[in-house]
Amino acid sequence: MSWYLENVYERNEESPYTFYVLSKVMIDNLAVGDLVKLIFVMEEQEVGLSAERMWVEITQINGQKFIGKLDNDPYRLQALKAGDEITFGMENICDTEYKDPDSADWDFYFDTMVIVSNDVLEKREFNFLLRDDSQDEGDSGWSIFSGYEDGDFQSDSKNFKVVSIGVILNIDDSILEFIDETPLCAYERNEDGFFVKIEDYDWEGYLNG
Repeated sequence: MSWYLENVYERNEESPYTFYVLSKVMIDNLAVGDLVKLIFVMEEQEVGLSAERMWVEITQINGQKFIGKLDNDPYRLQALKAGDEITFGMENICDTEYKDPDSADWDFYFDTMVIVSNDVLEKREFNFLLRDDSQDEGDSGWSIFSGYEDGDFQSDSKNFKVVSIGVILNIDDSILEFIDETPLCAYERNEDGFFVKIEDYDWEGYLNG
């Protein structure tokens, strides 16, 4: 089965709030003998598995280019085995064995949870959101809607998921302007495509409905 190494910077451009990339200082401090994690993408994708993340021990460094040996046996990618030589660049490194001090900056995107309608995830579009009081630790209180959901859709809990706020920011990060506003608040997208606050939102009807 053929494979190639994922470019982590391209993945980050596609999903800037959910695909973390290492800080430059982490890359610059790598040395021979260190372990780095690479994403091996299968060109012939299998159902439920398209890539494997595996550790590689660095054996040579030449600027931003590296040579290493695979440190573990693949789960499905039978074209490789532990000890195989791997040539890669800094653009292929998704993790190291060391803690990146900059990773804490991403905690908000990963650990802050929102409720989102399946319609938003399918359409990759949302036009209405509101913030209620949070119920659990990590719950932001935000609920995100496409604006096309009818009453029957909204009454079925199976039509909603809890996801990290980074998933929503990947769709539209303009909401960062008001994401810290205290409950109760509601916003809708206007005809110009911008979110505006609904000053007279029917909170009594929402909370008692």
